Amino acid sequence: MSKRPVYPFTAIVGQEDMKEVLLLNVVNPSIGGVLIRGEKGTAKSTAVRALAELLPARDVVRGCKFQCAWNDNDRLCSECREALSEGVVLEKETVAMRVVELPLCATEDRVAGTLDISHAISTGGKRFEPGILAEANGNILYVDEVNLLDDHLVDLLLDAAAMGMNFVEREGVSFSHPANFILIGTMNPEEGDLRPQLLDRFGLVVDVHGERDPVNRVDVVKRRISFETSPEEFLDQFRDDQEAMRSRLGEARSKMRSMEVSSEILEAAVEISLHLGVDGHRADLTLVKAAMAWAALDGRDGADTDDVLKVARMALPHRMRRQPFEESKLDIRGLDEWLQQRFSS
Repeated sequence: MSKRPVYPFTAIVGQEDMKEVLLLNVVNPSIGGVLIRGEKGTAKSTAVRALAELLPARDVVRGCKFQCAWNDNDRLCSECREALSEGVVLEKETVAMRVVELPLCATEDRVAGTLDISHAISTGGKRFEPGILAEANGNILYVDEVNLLDDHLVDLLLDAAAMGMNFVEREGVSFSHPANFILIGTMNPEEGDLRPQLLDRFGLVVDVHGERDPVNRVDVVKRRISFETSPEEFLDQFRDDQEAMRSRLGEARSKMRSMEVSSEILEAAVEISLHLGVDGHRADLTLVKAAMAWAALDGRDGADTDDVLKVARMALPHRMRRQPFEESKLDIRGLDEWLQQRFSS
């Protein structure tokens, strides 16, 4: 069965903010995912599915239904840990990253997985039926219309994304497996919003709109028709751009692993959060992580205060205090002037 062609990430016209937040989360998944808010038809789903095509294949434990990362014995599922303790050598296989979609009708058991209690009682052994979090391990977990998902399921997703593990307990029987994934949620604000407590748990948030420039708008339509008419020919046109982006991401991820947190960006992140009256420390952490990812994506070995400012518009608006029915707004120009004055010396 041939693979269905995927629209190239580098062929998406405009929507620079959306593309940036997606790439930042690829460079540093610990940022905590991204929420993309916008009207219908603004390439949200297209960008998410295209992102997976840029990511490298990964090494996993052969035969593991949770696709545990091979050679990472600190983050294995219960079954792989048990196999190791019995002296079994875990073999390697290479798999491609993919997008795992979570349907709105999903139940908690379908998301987290479930334990077969009757099997445990009758045999004394654990039998776990994997859920969507198991499928998402090592991949991209995409939740379209996340604002329409039950709050307790959103909590479950965000907890797993933050811990990198999924824990299931039932009637005294427990099971755990790694759940390292890039969480991407999309929503149309016209259909309702997320509670502030849930919004705060997303690392970055970006608002997208349809193209207003006539030239770009024409280009959007032309490219889409060209892709649908002759997908292979269209993919060939962007093959070099796609390879260049893959190379850029690979280099950025490598730089990210060796990058050190400087006191300069720590001070900038804290000062900005305090200046804007942002509650909690998630904003500070996100600012630092995202600034470092931005620098790495730009090919640099370290981040500075300018990087912190650039990611502030993605990391802070959804965390700012607001009154009911009031939109979160961030005056970037005013913040820029204040930051330059504060750190000019």
